[in-house]
Amino acid sequence: MVTATRAQAAGGTRDDRTRRIGVLLMAYGTPSHPDEVEAYYTDIRRGRPPTAEQLADLVRRYDAIGGISPLAERTEAQRRALQEALERLEPGRYEVVLGLKHAHPKIEAGVATLAERGVSSIVALVLAPHYSVMSVGDYVERARAAAGSHGLDVHEVRHWHLDPAYLAFLARAVTDGLGALPEQTKVLFTAHSLPSRILAMGDPYPDELRETAAAVADEVGLPPWSGWGVAWQSAGRTPEPWLGPELLAVIRDLAASEHGDGVLVCACGFVSDHLEVLYDLDIEAKAQAESLGLAFGRTPCVNDDPVVMASLARLVTTKGG
Repeated sequence: MVTATRAQAAGGTRDDRTRRIGVLLMAYGTPSHPDEVEAYYTDIRRGRPPTAEQLADLVRRYDAIGGISPLAERTEAQRRALQEALERLEPGRYEVVLGLKHAHPKIEAGVATLAERGVSSIVALVLAPHYSVMSVGDYVERARAAAGSHGLDVHEVRHWHLDPAYLAFLARAVTDGLGALPEQTKVLFTAHSLPSRILAMGDPYPDELRETAAAVADEVGLPPWSGWGVAWQSAGRTPEPWLGPELLAVIRDLAASEHGDGVLVCACGFVSDHLEVLYDLDIEAKAQAESLGLAFGRTPCVNDDPVVMASLARLVTTKGG
């Protein structure tokens, strides 16, 4: 625990400490420089260094989007936007720091920073709208474990896949995207695939993606089946089965049908521009669609959209007490 003397040295008092709430904004993380790619990949692989071929393939994909992902910059912009939105709601009440899964500052470092700044509790918010025990759940458990050593409670924002501002952003993006594509264009709502074993665990992740997709499709007025569907992307390269249908397979099936002239991908499971969007969609999926004679479009990511960030700030305040 932070002593009164240290809290006062940081510009506060013991009373300030009982009022101030930390916000741990968590995300996947990315290397900030090409020299960090191997260490990052090793961290993803739980300490097992990648083979030379695996590393070369990842470097190739980064090179294709300009050498490095913009995710670090985008995540920091989201942190600033959330901090500014919270400051407008309750000035001086909240302190927002980042905690990353596979890059610095790690989740544990973010918790330590909040403890040093004298917060009374922590609200955990993951930059992923859909809950899975293997994604959001893992982030939050790491945050709880770290916070426990500082005597801090953690209150989580479990999911925000039906947040009105988020859904409105997606609906506008889909409407705009369809305006530039052929009349017979199918919208595919995607998220990062996870191992299929989550289904046996009763994990809500697939259902939450479908709920987001259905809500947006209803708002836009998309006809079922022919107008929209759900697909999974960016599966890990492991022997076990992953959630499907896989995006590239759905694109192939659509091109083989008589009812598809275009495809619009709404990557609603991702809220920042990064490798899985800029390469997996804008390069790989686009190339496949166009090679099969389909027009291709992709909706923009939320990034630091001020309306969505303000809505997330309101969610934080409901957990902060």
